[in-house]
Amino acid sequence: MRVGLFTDSLPHLSLDELVSWLERELPDVRDLEIGTGGYSPTPHCDLETLLADEAKRARWLGFLTVRGFRPAALNVSGNPLEIESHDRDLRATIELAGLLGIDRVVCMSGGRASLAGGGWFPEIEERLEEYWQTVVLPYWAEVAAIAAQQPGLRLCFELEPGAVVYNASTFERVAEAGAALAVNLDPSHLFWQSMDPLALVQRLGNRIGFSHGKDTIMDEERVVFDGVVDRRSWRFATVGDGHGVAWWRSFADALREVGYDDVISIEYEDPTEQAEQSVVSAAHLLVEALAGAGPSAGERDLADRLPGA
Repeated sequence: MRVGLFTDSLPHLSLDELVSWLERELPDVRDLEIGTGGYSPTPHCDLETLLADEAKRARWLGFLTVRGFRPAALNVSGNPLEIESHDRDLRATIELAGLLGIDRVVCMSGGRASLAGGGWFPEIEERLEEYWQTVVLPYWAEVAAIAAQQPGLRLCFELEPGAVVYNASTFERVAEAGAALAVNLDPSHLFWQSMDPLALVQRLGNRIGFSHGKDTIMDEERVVFDGVVDRRSWRFATVGDGHGVAWWRSFADALREVGYDDVISIEYEDPTEQAEQSVVSAAHLLVEALAGAGPSAGERDLADRLPGA
């Protein structure tokens, strides 16, 4: 398992500057998750240019490869159900991933604002169910079929409230639309919803296609009076500020136990720290956590079958 970086965390740096900074400050971080559209400002990838020009696409990929970096995923998080440009970006990103040989696209399921956060009102429940039947499931069945044309490609939903897919049950419902649909497991969104990320890892198993490293700090005094739905009751934090190295080691162990032995990609969204400082702190803690993580189930099985085991 390796520590990676969502490059939108440092949007003020060019791709060359970002790579140089990593070489200098975090030489062990070599896996990059790169924004291509949706809500991303796309500072490190010109989606239209790379799609249209094979030579420029080869130079972009070659630049990273020569420097020893791997594009682990493309990120096109947005609202493709409701925003036409986000839908175009998602479809274009799937195509680009295929051309570049990248097998993970991080995205969001999308949703309609009028149907988010108030589903317990009877009339909204009815409209939400209709929305699922007429919009959500048909859309993602179509897009999953497009993704399936690229061998091994998985679309990894971030489970975030505001989108129609935000927890285990909503993912399991949409997952029936296609095997290419997976989860980008970001513990930060689960913490503030009072969910247990470790339990979700066990439940979702091999439908986990990617993972983010981002933490959350709860304002427990405010939670007592305002609950977790109030945005002021919590904030995103640097990895380690909300949950220590022992928890992140348990998270890595849980992921490896279900067969995920890939990247935990740092995402910076901590309003109390500068981006570079936050990324460095998160990387150091995750490297420590991964160094202490136990072997995966597959590794243990292999060890058990070795002579003398």
